[in-house]
Amino acid sequence: MKKQLNIVVLAKQVPDTRNVGKDAMTPEGTVNRSALPAIFNPEDLNALEMALRIKELAGDAAVHVLTMGPARAADIIRDAMFRGADGGYLLSGREFAGSDTLATSYALSCALRRIAPDLIVAGRQAIDGDTAQVGPQVAEKLGLPQVTYAEEVVKLDENSIVVKRRLDHGTETVECPVPMVLTVNASAPECRPRNARRVMKYKFALTPSEMAAAPDSEAARRAAAKEYLHIVEWSAADVDPDPQQLGLAGSPTKVKKIENVVFQAKESKRLTAADCDISSLMVELIASHTLG
Repeated sequence: MKKQLNIVVLAKQVPDTRNVGKDAMTPEGTVNRSALPAIFNPEDLNALEMALRIKELAGDAAVHVLTMGPARAADIIRDAMFRGADGGYLLSGREFAGSDTLATSYALSCALRRIAPDLIVAGRQAIDGDTAQVGPQVAEKLGLPQVTYAEEVVKLDENSIVVKRRLDHGTETVECPVPMVLTVNASAPECRPRNARRVMKYKFALTPSEMAAAPDSEAARRAAAKEYLHIVEWSAADVDPDPQQLGLAGSPTKVKKIENVVFQAKESKRLTAADCDISSLMVELIASHTLG
């Protein structure tokens, strides 16, 4: 009998740094998360779509999301379930606070050892850090082969996967054995929208801490009664890590200062494609030393 393919998507809830305003930073130079809406990291949505397409190719597969963060990070697990994921895991606790990419990848790798997936899929990078380090670091910590900058899955069988990668000056097609780690580019297909039937089915999916916070609510009663509405929630103790490699203690990266720069247009000028308009613009830019 053919083994079911177990796929885990690494996802992150991030502040929407694409719409940064003057209140986006605190006086201490850290991100003011309360001033920015929390969203599903964009490239992790590309990764989710690739995982769902692999599931369709495989015929018999399950897709789960693994995320690390506070209790509210369960929102992106529900979002993924609305789009086609089968469930998810929330890794949460004070021990993980302040993690840089090294500590984050270590914590995730501890959880992944317990899950033991066949395929780990992640977005290339998160918009709040832009490091593109967590996926490759997870692969190194687990001793797995990795394919980065993935854009399309070309072929899949029980022992390997063929992937098209997006490079600076073209594409490359590679074959890699499974289990493996795959990081996905923003140039990969966008994630499918939320499905209305799945929203109605999974809108009451909750973590144990969410159920405990409001045990008499309708959502908690429904989640307790139906196993498919249970979102797995693990603390540090559940994944058996070395405490010295978690959170601030396990994070060698120290951010000294962050500056918030917001560009504001003082005036605007509308130009046409006429030669005279282009010439006048060039003269103006050279005179202001923007060019030349």
